[in-house]
Amino acid sequence: MDASQRDLNTSLKNTLALVLAGGRGSRLMDLTDSLAKPAIFFAGKFRIIDFPLSNCIHSGIRKVAVPTQYRSHQLIQHVQRGWGFLKSELQEFIEIWPAQQQTADESWYRGTADAVYQNMDLLKQIDPTYILVLAGDHVYKQDYSKMLAQHIERRAEATVACVEVPIARATEFGVVKVDENEQIIEFMEKPANPAPVPGNPNIAFASMGIYIFNADFLFQQLIRDAGTQGSSRDFGKDMLPSLVGRSRLFAHRFAESCVRADDQDEPYWRDVGTVDAYWEANIDLTTVTPALDLYDPDWPIWTTQEQRPPAKFVFDDDDRRGVALDSVVGAGCIVSGGTVRGSLISNNVRVNSHSLVEDSVLLPNVDVGRHAVIRRAIIAQDTRIPPGMIIGEDAELDAKRFYRTESGIVLVTAQMVEDLD
Repeated sequence: MDASQRDLNTSLKNTLALVLAGGRGSRLMDLTDSLAKPAIFFAGKFRIIDFPLSNCIHSGIRKVAVPTQYRSHQLIQHVQRGWGFLKSELQEFIEIWPAQQQTADESWYRGTADAVYQNMDLLKQIDPTYILVLAGDHVYKQDYSKMLAQHIERRAEATVACVEVPIARATEFGVVKVDENEQIIEFMEKPANPAPVPGNPNIAFASMGIYIFNADFLFQQLIRDAGTQGSSRDFGKDMLPSLVGRSRLFAHRFAESCVRADDQDEPYWRDVGTVDAYWEANIDLTTVTPALDLYDPDWPIWTTQEQRPPAKFVFDDDDRRGVALDSVVGAGCIVSGGTVRGSLISNNVRVNSHSLVEDSVLLPNVDVGRHAVIRRAIIAQDTRIPPGMIIGEDAELDAKRFYRTESGIVLVTAQMVEDLD
């Protein structure tokens, strides 16, 4: 091991990751009525927060705090049960930090920067050299050690991870404008005319909500932002734009630290914050070569492992056949004489005889009644679909009974079904 690698290892040991997991994720509509967005199931067995937590462990960051706020019970349970394996005697931990109204005005978190500001006393007790701020609600694989190494090499005070997006789509994101050295010279929130990356007029840098700060620098800026009249106390909207021109603020290309298969061209990062985006990202996993590789033994995604039997497919008669085609089927599932096609079926789901599930995402503990038909839908956790119910064929009826997006994806929850009685 050379000196630079030893120095990086020391820096990683002195880095604290903050996985911000307090938001509701209201664009996911009724899916987040009872739990925070980071606790939503994804890819059959994982929860969204498992992705940044796994990235931290693989990157060599073993000090991780998870500030929570909205509907956090399931999230806290999940982290405690599935992520309590680090050694405290080695000063390694993954801790839940519930919101405690720790400031004089006793407010809940007002924004992402405020969530860090209200925990500043805890941060100072840990005394990290660097603080990595992560969103707990994005799906991606990233080696944060590469981003940290670049942050140190540039003598940066703050670094913002950026994903390259086509200039035509950049209007949907917070965009950063950089100079030829990739130092940030402007922040733009969903701009009508996004600034292109130098040397490539077809690409823009979109902020991913992933930041590295020198700890002392961050504390100074949090205190300044807290005293700024009119600030919404958010990193992307207020604090980081205020650093432009008066600090060493750089962009980091996600492509340089993204973990991907050798034959994969596009770095994978998804904000699954809308019903359509969530459905699309899950359904992509059923394709022959998904954009997200969950089968990589060198960078596995970890989660709480509940003991369940393997999936089972029963009945092979002409009038009822238990079968799944072009689909992902989780543990504990029973496909009992029903047909599953092009769908992602989470753990512990039962699909009963003569039913059809097509191009749909079923979350854990769903029961599909006999002769039911489900197309282009998301069925939320613990929902029982009555026998004979048809979802995804009559747009007007779906919109009346459930939540239907403009593109035709139908979201069904247990409460919605109960309200039909």
